Amino acid sequence: MTVSTPEAGPAAAKYVVGAEMCPYRLVLEHVTSRWGVLVLIQLLDRPHRFSELRRAIGRVSEKMLTQTLQTLERDGLVHRDAKPVIPPRVDYSLTDLGDEAARQVRDLALWTERRMADVERARKAYDDAKRA
Repeated sequence: MTVSTPEAGPAAAKYVVGAEMCPYRLVLEHVTSRWGVLVLIQLLDRPHRFSELRRAIGRVSEKMLTQTLQTLERDGLVHRDAKPVIPPRVDYSLTDLGDEAARQVRDLALWTERRMADVERARKAYDDAKRA
C-alpha cells in the first residue's frame, strides 16, 4: 500500500508501507508496539518521570521501557529532559509530533474499548464455527 498525503511531500512517494524497509512501517511498529502505545497514551496527560511511567504502565521491565523511550525519542515523539540535580531527575514528555501520534493511538484504543463486545461476538462465532 502506497501512502501519500499532502503533508508528506514529494520524497514520500517512493515509500510503500508494506515494504520491509519502509520508514513508515518502522514508525508504525514503534508507535503501535506493545509498550509504545501505552507510553504515548500515558504521556498525553502530563510529563512523567521514568518510575512514574513504569508504575502507571505496569508489567514492563526497566530494560523494555528504556528501549521504548529511546526509540520514541529517536523518532521525535518523546522528549527527554534530564535535570542537572542530585539525585538525577529525568522527565519524559511528548513533542508536538508525539502528541499528534498519541491522540491517534488513543482514539484507536477508545474505539477498541467501544467495540470490544463486537470483537468478542466475532471471536465466539469464529470459534464455534471451527468446532462444528
